Amino acid sequence: MTFEGKSVVITGGSTGIGRATAIAFARAGACVTIGDIDAKANETVAAIVSAGGRAQFIQCNVADAQQTSALIGAAVEAYGGLHAAFNNAGILPDPVAFHEVEASAFDRIIDVDVKGVFNAMQAQIRHFLTSGGGAIVNTASVAGVIADPNMSSYVAAKHAVVGLSRAAAVEYAQRGIRVNAIAPGLVNTPMTGRWLADPEFTKAMYAHNVIGRAAQPEEIAGTVLHLCSDAASFTNGSVVVVDGGQTAH
Repeated sequence: MTFEGKSVVITGGSTGIGRATAIAFARAGACVTIGDIDAKANETVAAIVSAGGRAQFIQCNVADAQQTSALIGAAVEAYGGLHAAFNNAGILPDPVAFHEVEASAFDRIIDVDVKGVFNAMQAQIRHFLTSGGGAIVNTASVAGVIADPNMSSYVAAKHAVVGLSRAAAVEYAQRGIRVNAIAPGLVNTPMTGRWLADPEFTKAMYAHNVIGRAAQPEEIAGTVLHLCSDAASFTNGSVVVVDGGQTAH
């Protein structure tokens, strides 16, 4: 897959899946714009630039529509357009029983994991409608297709991401815009580190994963690049599960 001459926006590119995907896009020739609230994204940009790629970091809170709109504008201004977007920014809640979830905690997950994707998609679609089209990939989760106990806000948010992806895919397919979602299983990232450090958690989790381990972020990045490439030109409105077989049995 080549993305020479293409401009790509990635939200949540400071660590984990977002960082791995940003580096993979850059290696494939893309000019990468990272939007993240965490200034650690500068380290991702530095890694790309030191390897001969092109990248920039725009500090952005995806829960703020004006900031996401400015992010897209910055990508277009710096690289002459926008061709693909990976909306990956998200947060995890602490595990809490459904009846004990506080409204403020629920709102925070919805603000970032749902409203953040919605804001980014709106800004991207508005540009694509004037530029001739593009590809969008949203990070959902296996929690967007199944449910786990004590994760109600996250399950609700990721089901919503699946719904937003499919709704946009149906509305804009004939305008040259493809929208898909990925549903990763457990991935070894800084965000999941506290879970992976718990032997009881990993034992229970791996019992449902036929591969028997967590994914590395790079193992998710390849799916994102495929969905943004011409090789996936007939893939639209799909939820691609990348979970090591967790949901297969």
